[in-house]
Amino acid sequence: MTAGAPLHKMAGMWKVFFAGMMTAVFLSGSLATAQKDKDNEPTSWLYFSVIKDDNGKPVRNAAVILHPVDAKGKQERGDLELKTDPDGKTNLDGVPYGPLRVQVLAHGFQTYGEDFDISKPKIEITIKLKRPQGQFSIYDDHAKDPQPKHETPPPDQQKPN
Repeated sequence: MTAGAPLHKMAGMWKVFFAGMMTAVFLSGSLATAQKDKDNEPTSWLYFSVIKDDNGKPVRNAAVILHPVDAKGKQERGDLELKTDPDGKTNLDGVPYGPLRVQVLAHGFQTYGEDFDISKPKIEITIKLKRPQGQFSIYDDHAKDPQPKHETPPPDQQKPN
């Protein structure tokens, strides 16, 4: 063995190592461009206005909860909660296009929920909250009258025969 032989083997190993590294870099770059880049997806700016259904006045401090929804209509993880200001308004920028479930909760009002298809750069959504309605119970006696009606007048009001 001469002194040049080990150097020749080392040079071959470096060539294989360098070629392997270049292949790995090339493949990782190809995979990265083939994946969908979420930073370049279109997004929307959502403006919410929450008002009372009966008089149109704003509902302050209402919780507007945004739930992402998959293509099958199933709610996904990653909810986001916003609160309305004294004018009943709140907004969010950067919402990706696609289905979105909006739920609104406020003290003294019925819970609101609806699915929206986000497909424009700017969307204004007005939500009208209703007051709770009375509930019907089968246990309440709705058939009875609070004051029974007399078919015949009381004895003191009957005419003598």
